[in-house]
Amino acid sequence: MMGMGWSGSRHAGGSGTVACGRRTLQSHPSAMKSPVSSHQLATQLHSLGVRPGDLLVVHTAFSEVGPVEGGPQGFIDALLRSVGPMGTLMMPSLADHDDLFDPAATPCRNMGVVADTFWRLPGVLRSDNPHAFAARGPLAGQLLAPHSVVVPHGPDSPPGRAIVAGGKVLLAGVGHDANTTIHVAENVAGVGYGFEARSVVRLDGALVELRYREIDHCCRGFERVGDELRRRGWQTTGLLGHAEAVLAPSAQVFEAASALLGHHAEALLCPQGQCNYCDAARRAASPDDHRHGVPA
Repeated sequence: MMGMGWSGSRHAGGSGTVACGRRTLQSHPSAMKSPVSSHQLATQLHSLGVRPGDLLVVHTAFSEVGPVEGGPQGFIDALLRSVGPMGTLMMPSLADHDDLFDPAATPCRNMGVVADTFWRLPGVLRSDNPHAFAARGPLAGQLLAPHSVVVPHGPDSPPGRAIVAGGKVLLAGVGHDANTTIHVAENVAGVGYGFEARSVVRLDGALVELRYREIDHCCRGFERVGDELRRRGWQTTGLLGHAEAVLAPSAQVFEAASALLGHHAEALLCPQGQCNYCDAARRAASPDDHRHGVPA
């Protein structure tokens, strides 16, 4: 894919931080937690249901999982060993929003230290998109093929492709509010909420500004998808390192979220008047997608 530079802000709010995805699950409290070994992680991952050959989409908070022998790299190595050489590991690798995006250089600190370590490793591919994912394994190329900037997390995005490819979502030390697969269901359902977003990309040598509506909100309502997965027996839970972890097939995450949205279009938002972020997402206009030339 042609190199594509990017900079810009998501929506009104000023900080540029991502609303979804940073609520951590409670880890086991201990002033001095013992480092978890690679063997312990492998046993825990197997107990959760991770198998060789899996496509594993991982969202994690290392501060909850660790300490791990070898640090973030040791945790990544354990994940790679668990899926084996025929498996594929994928993580979000979204740009830090004030940076000019370069898939070979732009950090993704907002995604956590594990994700920001993963994309830098030998053999790991990263999509050329401000809504990037990174992956290593036989499916990495097809998962990370060019995907739309103006439809973040749509059906033809990396998490959308993982649904079709039979992926599994692993949440380690984070809740379902970090689960980007649920955004795929929102896009397919055509929900009406979201915010105006802006990205500047380089196309054919010129800087072009893209403006579009991005589905976003506080994402606390994504825990209702977790409730539905538990009710249907579609997710497993257990420890990973020192943190609570959840494993569920991507397709069943999508099905559970779609079922909730099918009953009520705002099923994944906070109730009216209880969350400023969700209320703002309801009020936000839905601008037509368009592009503008930007002086180089």
